[in-house]
Amino acid sequence: MLKKILFNAQNKSQLIIAMIGAFLGFTFLVTSIHYLIRVNEFGEGEEILGSNTMIIQKKVTNLNTLKLASLDFSAKDIDHLKKQEFTKSLDPIISNNFDVTLQTDSELVPYMRTDVFVQSIKGEFTKIDSDKWKWKPGDQFVPIILPREFLVMLNTFATAKGIPPVSDDLAKSVNFKFTLSAKGKKEKVDVRIVGFTNEVSAILVPSSFMEYGNTNYAKNKAAEITQLMITVKEGLFGEYENYIKRHSIESKANSMVVGKLKSVAGTLFSILIAISVITVFLAGLVLLQYAQLLISKNEYEIKTLLHLGYSPRRIIRSILFYFIKVFALISAASLLTFSLIKLLIDQMLMTGGIQIDSEYTLLSFLAVFIAFGVYTIVNYFNAKRGVLKTL
Repeated sequence: MLKKILFNAQNKSQLIIAMIGAFLGFTFLVTSIHYLIRVNEFGEGEEILGSNTMIIQKKVTNLNTLKLASLDFSAKDIDHLKKQEFTKSLDPIISNNFDVTLQTDSELVPYMRTDVFVQSIKGEFTKIDSDKWKWKPGDQFVPIILPREFLVMLNTFATAKGIPPVSDDLAKSVNFKFTLSAKGKKEKVDVRIVGFTNEVSAILVPSSFMEYGNTNYAKNKAAEITQLMITVKEGLFGEYENYIKRHSIESKANSMVVGKLKSVAGTLFSILIAISVITVFLAGLVLLQYAQLLISKNEYEIKTLLHLGYSPRRIIRSILFYFIKVFALISAASLLTFSLIKLLIDQMLMTGGIQIDSEYTLLSFLAVFIAFGVYTIVNYFNAKRGVLKTL
């Protein structure tokens, strides 16, 4: 009865236009939020370093060969980098100033012994539990992060010996030993792999172990800082790239490619999110205006219904439920369209060799429900004010 009186005689062209606008806005909004999240996750995988974290060093030039320029970072260089807007965190990578060898100590893999290069970084740059990334003299073993290329070399060596290759999980259970040496003294320490990295060429050890080795087995020459670990803030990768070009600094090529991809894609999706929010907002205003016009045009009918004994709450609820249905239809259509678009985009990315998580993101759906809730609340008060005004 109420529906026929209030809605059936209305011109719905404005409503349809607003619904189309809201539908497009919601579809773009959900899609943009989903892929912004997935793009920011891209490249992490099983990498042990944190997001947007990379190693930088100075470029080698002819001046370095002629010993007319230095490759190490001075305290002034480090301080200048820390003050840059794009720098989230920065810390020197400490290298070993002592002789160290790594050898296998397990029946699972063939015996192998080699001189190695070790470095230490702070735990904040890794995704390893801080309780696992620590060491002190007397501990059962030293936790290390192994370059994945080292495991490839180990498996190549094992295959040549007729021994099955070692997986990542199995490698973490294999016993290794460090041998620290200096003139006249030597020490062996048990080692255990806790993670792997594609970004670092050296074996990573906790800072406390590096300090112990450099204190007790150091060579006469003072250690130099030639590499830094930097984490770049989200959305500022372009500034970071321009800075390192101007100052003849370089980073690993694949880190730069992933960082640039994430920065460009992140910027594009952020712009699309902003446009989507504006579209949804404008469509919501049109829907609210339509509700106001509906109440205004039906002022006589509403007054008549009130005189016949209909309560204001019942009329308000009828108007509210009508627009809840409209908004629910828009939301459902948007989510369904997003699901279809997602299948297409995921397939295109997979074909192009970009592997991202195909699971749905909670935040993208949550954005629709939040908008739904906000619109319902605003529409309730709008309908209440309009109906009560007729009293």
